[in-house]
Amino acid sequence: FSFTAIMQFLGSIYNAVFYQPIFNILILLYNFIPGKDLGIAIILLTVLFRVGMLPLSIKAALTQKKFTELQPKVKEIQERLKTNKDQQARELLALYKQEKVNPFAGIIPLLVQIPVLLALFQVFGEGLQAEHFSNLYWFVGDPGVLNPHFLQFLDLGKASLLVGVIAGVFQFIQGKQMAPRPSAGGAQKGFASTMQTSMIYFLPFITVSFLSRLPSAVGLYWITTSIFSIWQQWYITRKAKTQTTNPKTP
Repeated sequence: FSFTAIMQFLGSIYNAVFYQPIFNILILLYNFIPGKDLGIAIILLTVLFRVGMLPLSIKAALTQKKFTELQPKVKEIQERLKTNKDQQARELLALYKQEKVNPFAGIIPLLVQIPVLLALFQVFGEGLQAEHFSNLYWFVGDPGVLNPHFLQFLDLGKASLLVGVIAGVFQFIQGKQMAPRPSAGGAQKGFASTMQTSMIYFLPFITVSFLSRLPSAVGLYWITTSIFSIWQQWYITRKAKTQTTNPKTP
């Protein structure tokens, strides 16, 4: 098989498994929403996707939190056995098994989300034109002329600086919420901590610059998923505290 044939095959799988289902769900929501508001359809689609990913995301976040709490023990093993890599690996695996921690748990939701996110961006950025209606399933009605406005004033097919700024604000809130708290002995130190703190302030500017040049539909998706992430992080934090104070709580 040639490289071109392989890429075409993978592209057809991507379209059939990710792009077309997401596009059809969006149009289905649009058809059933009173007033046919595309913005509300995008918000609902984003929430449906995030709710579907919630169990994996919560499990990964709780595992990551526990993994972070184990770092002192991990560093102790690494320092004690730095000249014996085989024994070090065995003791680390034993520690993870004892604490029921999978260091790779956070990778699974990421791998699942990547093609879905690409499809969402493609749908919101390119799939709002009438020529894409040929991708509709037989049970999804053709909406005809798609009204690109959200709440009758925001054209989702055009770029908007306001949408980019709002997305940047929520990106900043999300970053501050997920930032590690300083230790009791003082401010956190180290290159990784400094870089993470810098990204809290740097990413919002990147977000504004990026989204202010794309169709507002992408920005609306970004705002919605950021708000959902803020709620999700609050929920995970509360759940983690509950499990700490009452380990028997499911």
